[in-house]
Amino acid sequence: MRVVVVGATGNVGTSVLEALAGEPDVSVLGIARRLPELDLPHVEWAQADITSSDLVSHFRGADCVVHLAWLIQPSRDQETLRATNVHGSTRVFEAVAEAGVPALVYASSVGAYSPGPKNRFVDESWPTEGIRRSFYSRHKAEVERILDAFERDRPETRVVRLRPGLIFKREAASGIRRLFAGPLLPSPLVRPGLVPFVPDTPRLRFQAVHSRDVGDAYRLAVVGDARGAFNVAAEPVLDPAELARLLGARKVRVPGGLLRGLAGATWRLHLQPTPPGWVDLALGVPLLDTGRARSELGWEPRYRAGEALLELLDGMRDRAGAPTPPLDPGSGGPARAKELATGVGARDA
Repeated sequence: MRVVVVGATGNVGTSVLEALAGEPDVSVLGIARRLPELDLPHVEWAQADITSSDLVSHFRGADCVVHLAWLIQPSRDQETLRATNVHGSTRVFEAVAEAGVPALVYASSVGAYSPGPKNRFVDESWPTEGIRRSFYSRHKAEVERILDAFERDRPETRVVRLRPGLIFKREAASGIRRLFAGPLLPSPLVRPGLVPFVPDTPRLRFQAVHSRDVGDAYRLAVVGDARGAFNVAAEPVLDPAELARLLGARKVRVPGGLLRGLAGATWRLHLQPTPPGWVDLALGVPLLDTGRARSELGWEPRYRAGEALLELLDGMRDRAGAPTPPLDPGSGGPARAKELATGVGARDA
């Protein structure tokens, strides 16, 4: 079986490659904008940019394409983000069709969902119109509509969409810190017992999942015959009480508006790269029912949500990473100078 993984060097991509490496009858072509120094069994590499490169030649003869490529930064350059996330995804789908690939597995997200409940779980039928004030959510929702049209026009192609919660692992710590916290975060202080408080904000309830468990969900989607959308998340729900317990911190009541205002002010001052729309996303999206992934994919998470979070924080403290450009702890340069030079979310590093 020949599998092409587009966006193979990031947090999820490296876990997908690791999961597929355990399949003796699967060979993988990993596609990335910047080639990594990563050697895995049954994996070849090709350099391509989904916004401009020829993709059809890479896809010909493949049994499945896994599309993971996505930009979160530079958050201050909406044109660049949309060119990759929406236009680039469209080019991937068109290339799948032109190359006659029989299966497509796409990385959607909890972020594609419309606002929903935090006191119960929703299944994959919940609307995917996104959260208006989050560019990430708008793009995920727009690509869902493009994929709807693709499925209508090509019913012979098996299409799978995975919609995971927040995805963590130790090796992604440096990359996640660069994307969301920026160069000013003091890594040695990111440890349980040193975090003074967690915001006790209404609707601050979210789900997480370990990256390797997500990689296994992709493996099952690739080698099986499932179609459709699948929610992917681990237990328990991470709310202020659970976060306070995990981090040895106290809860401090913080209204959602104040939390968003702080995120907006620090983003506008270039103190961190995460715009306030991410707060709207966190407070808006519903909780996910993962029953379909368990029953139809046969997926079961090995890690609890809190374990995945603590592993990420441990990795941030130790400046952990992996030998790929998105995950390399040295990508920010000495004293994180390269990160500062990007304007903290103003341009792509």
